Amino acid sequence: MLSKYLKGTYSLLFRFVLCFLCASLLLRFVLLLMSFSKLQLTLPAVLKIFGEGLLFDFGVAVFFCVPYALYLLLFPVKWSNTIINKIITYTAFFIAVLIIMFSFFAEITFWQEFESRFNFIAVDYLIYTFEVINNINESYPLPILISTMLIAVSIIVWAFYKKKIFANTFNGKEAFVKRLVISGTVIGLSFIYAFFIKNSLAENGSNRYQDELSKAGIYSFFAAFKNNELSYDHFYKTIDNRTAFNLARNQFADSNTAFVNDGLSVERKIGNNASPQMPNVIMVTIESFSADFMGQFGNTNKLTPVLDSLAGEGVLFTGMYATGTRTVRGMEALSLAIPPTPGSSIVRRLNNDNLTTIGYIFQQKGYETGFFYGGDGYFDNMNMYFGNNGYAVTDKRRNTLVKDNFKATRTTIPDSFIQFKNAWGICDEDLYDAVIRDADAKTSQQKPFYDFVMTTSNHRPYTYPEGKIDIPSGTGRDGAVKYTDYAIGQFLKKVKQKPWFANTVFIFVADHCANSAGKNEIDIAKYHIPAIIYNLPAQAPSTITAMCSQIDLYPTLFHLLNWNYTSNLYGQNVLSNNYTPRILLGTYQKLGYLKNDTFIILDPQQKVEAYQYNKIKNEQVPLTKSPDNLANEAIANYQTAYYLFKNGGLKQGNK
Repeated sequence: MLSKYLKGTYSLLFRFVLCFLCASLLLRFVLLLMSFSKLQLTLPAVLKIFGEGLLFDFGVAVFFCVPYALYLLLFPVKWSNTIINKIITYTAFFIAVLIIMFSFFAEITFWQEFESRFNFIAVDYLIYTFEVINNINESYPLPILISTMLIAVSIIVWAFYKKKIFANTFNGKEAFVKRLVISGTVIGLSFIYAFFIKNSLAENGSNRYQDELSKAGIYSFFAAFKNNELSYDHFYKTIDNRTAFNLARNQFADSNTAFVNDGLSVERKIGNNASPQMPNVIMVTIESFSADFMGQFGNTNKLTPVLDSLAGEGVLFTGMYATGTRTVRGMEALSLAIPPTPGSSIVRRLNNDNLTTIGYIFQQKGYETGFFYGGDGYFDNMNMYFGNNGYAVTDKRRNTLVKDNFKATRTTIPDSFIQFKNAWGICDEDLYDAVIRDADAKTSQQKPFYDFVMTTSNHRPYTYPEGKIDIPSGTGRDGAVKYTDYAIGQFLKKVKQKPWFANTVFIFVADHCANSAGKNEIDIAKYHIPAIIYNLPAQAPSTITAMCSQIDLYPTLFHLLNWNYTSNLYGQNVLSNNYTPRILLGTYQKLGYLKNDTFIILDPQQKVEAYQYNKIKNEQVPLTKSPDNLANEAIANYQTAYYLFKNGGLKQGNK
């Protein structure tokens, strides 16, 4: 029976699968030998490595076969020997083999560095193609490497041609029903793998290296792309969980804090004896806004007269640092007040609903919560994240076939209210007008409100409405910064005419710095952001100079409002007598912890590096030995944050 399939229309597919399984088996042997000394090769372990490995390898082969199986089903048999079919078949086979060969080479080099199948680091590498290509070019003779691969693939295609495998495919005469059965089986298997065969199936052993050998690289790559995370437990230095939580809890301990339980938790009740204030709160999160854009931080170009004025009228943080280099990381810090766990932001991950967000704390106080975005909130999973965490969503939806499914209400900003938009969304002025309309409606219903507003104008292509400022639209970052500041000024002019202004606090804070995305090495100066709390009731202008993190903004605000609340936050009240200056920041891979002038970096190869940081020179001088107490403190923050998210410890009502 098998010989019949090896000679018919589907002969190319079946032989491709067999060859791929053999090549994958050989690759698994190579990787096994590379880490042989770290394995515990009992008979069950060997069966796991090669049994589960075959399962995942077959899944990868099936996914490769789906497009061509569908093509064979729909392409008429009478055209099978035509030039069009031959061109499509040869091209598809060449590309498939080239992808597989490149992935096998990449897997070997990736294993040399991380002793792992592809994970989110590989996804990260794909996102930042420029840096990766330059790195490969410096490590390998890229022209020779590419030429060698193309020659090798050409030889494989020629070998299949000489064996008349293509001829069998072109001369096949299977009836439609038979083709439907075979193609349907291939497609059906792909659905089974997509929905039921999880990559985590291989992660149940006691030896990490054996677990990784059980996987298939391409399968792991797409699993990492879907999950948007990198396992802290597998790739970073860890300590005992109980010890980690004790260290994490110690940093929160003060006379106003009472922990809810003694388990693996940071949940605690924050007390305050003063009378609470309950103003509306609007937080404007400014896209890509570095501290050094402002005159308050030394800029002499006079780009931010409005924000510089507000800095002298409100509470100004001069030592605040972002946790990451992308908008979703800033959103995570400003909505969850949690350290940046490895991989992508929690905003983009699975199972990120019903979390104890900042919005949830406001909801517990009786506030209506809203998320406002000038672009399409489908981007970066914003709508799903905020909508499934209780925020009413308002955005400017573009033409998209993807449907947002979330629990909260959703409002689209009508075209009639839009004066300008670009690729990223509507201009900041139009977005602020939507915020004002919503605030008017909430006030008329006598509902206090908390709004998370995400702007877009300070983003490439740096375009904005003409005639607003003295820098032409689209000419560069300076113009975008100045327009961003101008729009804030127009926003405040309008809201000062509203009856609800006197009872509304405004926060202006950046999501991350400009020119910082895509950098793997942590340059601390490129995380320095401005933050201003404006119009706080009965609060004289002041400056908070202590070094602090984005995640500390709301615990400090809640202190200034005299709130009692239950906290699952890692942020701290910067004004507390017990506060010790420290910041947490990272890339997708490396995690940083700066306390005083010692900087700890946790690396996904389970390395811990220590540096002496000179802020004036922005220099990091390597230390010969990492201070164990500070290293463990850094590990405790990241390890416990990852543990809580993965185990539901950040969920609302978690016990």
